[in-house]
Amino acid sequence: MNVIKTPLEGLLIIEPRVFPDDRGYFFESFNEQAFEQATSFTNKFVQDNQARSSINVLRGLHYQNAPQAQTKLIRALQGAIWDVVVDIREGSRTFGQWYGVELSAENKRQFLVPRGFAHGYSVLTETAEVFYKCDNFYSKADEGGIRFNDTSLNIDWKVNLDDVIVSEKDWQQPLLKDAVFKF
Repeated sequence: MNVIKTPLEGLLIIEPRVFPDDRGYFFESFNEQAFEQATSFTNKFVQDNQARSSINVLRGLHYQNAPQAQTKLIRALQGAIWDVVVDIREGSRTFGQWYGVELSAENKRQFLVPRGFAHGYSVLTETAEVFYKCDNFYSKADEGGIRFNDTSLNIDWKVNLDDVIVSEKDWQQPLLKDAVFKF
């Protein structure tokens, strides 16, 4: 596997080694031993989540506060998404900065998002199925969020924001300056 470091510390893009042939392809989507060697990530993943969405759906920005903070390993099983994270680690030199990457069934990339990042994505294709592993269990009491269109973040979601489909909950998320986060 190829591991690509990003400008935000700890945030990694994982490119698996794909073996194509005339029947299709094969790759290991997750191998704990190889993943640990390549990334130095030693936590155990304890929960898998999957979501299906239509074009122009925007989900996020979400995070879990301590004690239920989560690291996520995200990939697109079908279609393509623009996956975005915002650094919300207080004291981080990149606090408030965002980073985005296209994840698709075609490129097979995965995004390792450590604890301390808000996460969201927009759907770029007619439909997309997203799968992600978490190293901690979901807790409603510890969930947090930031409004996706916070002008202080100026995120390029790669979709027209006039056309996005967003949950009522995500429309009501606070701006970064008003969000509560504990890591």
